[in-house]
Order: sequence, then C-alpha cells, then structure tokens
Amino acid sequence: MARCLWGCALLALPAFAVPQDLTNLLKTIEGRYNRTQSLKLDFSETYAGLHRPVQSDSGVLYLRKPGRMRWEYTVPPGKIFLSDGKEVYLYTPDEHRAEKSKLKESEDMRAPLAFLLGKLDFAKEFKSFAMRPEGADTWIVAAPKSANLAYSQVEFLATAMGEIRRVIVTGQDRSKLEFRFSNQQMNAAVAPDLFTFHAPPGVEVVEAEK
Repeated sequence: MARCLWGCALLALPAFAVPQDLTNLLKTIEGRYNRTQSLKLDFSETYAGLHRPVQSDSGVLYLRKPGRMRWEYTVPPGKIFLSDGKEVYLYTPDEHRAEKSKLKESEDMRAPLAFLLGKLDFAKEFKSFAMRPEGADTWIVAAPKSANLAYSQVEFLATAMGEIRRVIVTGQDRSKLEFRFSNQQMNAAVAPDLFTFHAPPGVEVVEAEK
C-alpha cells in the first residue's frame, strides 16, 4: 500500500514542483554522461515477473554514442543483447536463434538504458520526478512521458557526483528488472564492431513478435 501511495504521489507531481536539489542532481548526471563517448561496466541483473521465479544474470555492458549498447552475459554464458542504435538483437545460445526488432519499438526493458549515452535529457524523456535518500546516494523515481512503452517507471540510484549505480525498471505488467553497476570505465576503448551483430553459424535471425 505504501508503494502504491508513493507511485500515485509521483504521478501527481508537476514538473514545476521539482525541488532545486533534485534539479541540480539531474543536471549533474546529464553532464557526466553527456560528456562521455563510451562506457564499459560490470552489471548484475535481476528480473522478477508476476508468478515467475526470480532470475539473476550478470556480465559486462558496453555503451557507445549514439545509442549503441552491448550486454555481454557471463551468466548465462553466451547470451547477448545488442543495439546498433537503430535495431536490437537478442541472442540466447540455447534457442539457436536471434530475435531482431526496431529499437524504438522494442518492448525489452533493457532498451531504455540506451539513452544514457545518447543525448541524456531527463526533462525530454520523463514527465515527473521524485527523490528519496539512501545513505549518501539518492534515488530518483521517474515516470516516462509516453504511455506506449514497455515500462511505466524507472528508478535511478545516483551518487552526488552523478554516477548511476542502480536502475530499477518497472514494466507495464508490474514486473521489475533491476541492474546493479560497478567498475564503470568512462571513455573506455570500445570498438565500433562490438555493436554489429554477427550471427553464429546455423543461427537464424527472426523478427521479434509484436
């Protein structure tokens, strides 16, 4: 019930009511990532869907402007989620195929994180914000402007220096996908070819179901 009331308060918060300290933190985050051309970091991922067991994965994430990303999994090994800035590919070795879809049309909840190294502009992407402290860091709870997305809310845990350490994406079906980031390397040497999907021999590339 408390979370429900918190969510209602978030959605009711008008843009002009954003506190100055939150506005400053958003600008700090934007400045940090907008100055960065590429990013390499370790991630752990936990997915909790309705009536489904919790699934935990991990690996290395590469980001490169504009909007390119590669989630390279070590658990489960060989899994890849990749975006070249226009299309996304999801490859799972056990299924012997890769699914392809337009980035703008993707319902995968990893897709929203592509904007981190695009032109990060919170006011453009989200319609309302709220904040709450966690130790020395701050949670930013944001509701997207568009209702035609796979997610209904994104929460960011950020340091005072603007580094995003955790992200929780809430789906329209109330599922939750949480990421924890560590060992962030700003402007890391990330080869452009990493963001081109090369299907392994015998792997079929199919259009994702809508």
